[in-house]
Amino acid sequence: MTRVAAIDCGTNSIRLLIAEPNGSGGLKDLERRLEIVRLGQGVDASGEFHPDALQRMFTAVDEYAELIKKADVPVEKVHFVATSAARDVKNRETFFAGIKDRLGMLPDVISGRTEARLSFNGTLSRVRPQGEPVLVVDIGGGSTELITGSANGEMHSAISLDIGSVRVTERFLKHNPVADDDLERAADYVDGLLADSEVDFGSIRTWIGVAGTATTLAGVYLELERYDPEQVHGACLPRSAIEELLSRLAGMTVEEIRALPSMHPGRADVITGGALVESRIGARLNVDNLIVSESDILDGIALELIDR
Repeated sequence: MTRVAAIDCGTNSIRLLIAEPNGSGGLKDLERRLEIVRLGQGVDASGEFHPDALQRMFTAVDEYAELIKKADVPVEKVHFVATSAARDVKNRETFFAGIKDRLGMLPDVISGRTEARLSFNGTLSRVRPQGEPVLVVDIGGGSTELITGSANGEMHSAISLDIGSVRVTERFLKHNPVADDDLERAADYVDGLLADSEVDFGSIRTWIGVAGTATTLAGVYLELERYDPEQVHGACLPRSAIEELLSRLAGMTVEEIRALPSMHPGRADVITGGALVESRIGARLNVDNLIVSESDILDGIALELIDR
C-alpha cells in the first residue's frame, strides 16, 4: 500500500503527516507531528532567516527524516512544502541546502494560490459544510489565507494577506497584557486589509478555521485538560466566544497563557495576534459559528501525493 509523507513548513511551525489511503478516498493517519520552530523570527524586519531559527527547523527535519525512514516512505512520495516565510527571504539558499541534505529533495516553495487549493481540498476531505459558499480561514504565522468555494470542493477564490499571528504580534502586540491602544491599532490594520480583500464576507454560509490559531482557540474554549485533536476537530466556536477569548488572552501575561492546560507553549506569545485576526474576520460574517478543522493543507498535500 502506498505510504506518503507531507511536510508543511510555515512561519511559526513545521508539521509532518505520514499517511496511507483508507480505502474510501480518504487518509489513514500513521503519524502527525508538530514542532514550533518560529522560522519567521525577525523576518519581517530583516528580510532573512535568523541562524537560530534555521537550526531549530533543521533539528525538527532531522527527527521527521527518521520517522519517514522508519515508515518506509519512498523519497518520491515525500513532499516538503514551504509557504509564507520562505517566499521572499534573502538567504533561502541556506534553507534549501539544509533540506536537501536531510531529505534528499529541495523544498517546494508554493504560491499562495497553490497553498490555498491544497488547504481547501484537505479541509473538505474531513469536514461537511453546512451551506455554501464556504470560507476556509488559514491563519499562519506570516500570512492568512481566505479561501472560498463550494461545498463539493470547487475553489472560487483565494486571497493571501500579510496578517499572520507572528507578523501581527511583532508589529503591534509586543507585550502581554496588550495595551488597548495597541489592540486598536492592530484591529484597524487587519480591518483595512480585510476591507481591500474583495472577499464577499456577507454571502458566506459556512466558516471553517484550520491550523494553529483556530485549533488552539478551540482547545481553550472547550477547557480541555490537555490538547485532544479528536475533541477539537469539528468543534463549533460562536463568534461571541472568539471575542471573549481575545479579550481574555489580551489581558493575560504570556506566562499565564502558557499555563492554560491545552496551550502549546510555543504558541503562547502569538495566540493573541491570531485571535485578533480570527475575530476581525468573524465580525464581517453573518455566520454564527466557526467550525474548527484538524484537516488542512497537510491532508491536501498527502491526498495529492496518493493521486499521483
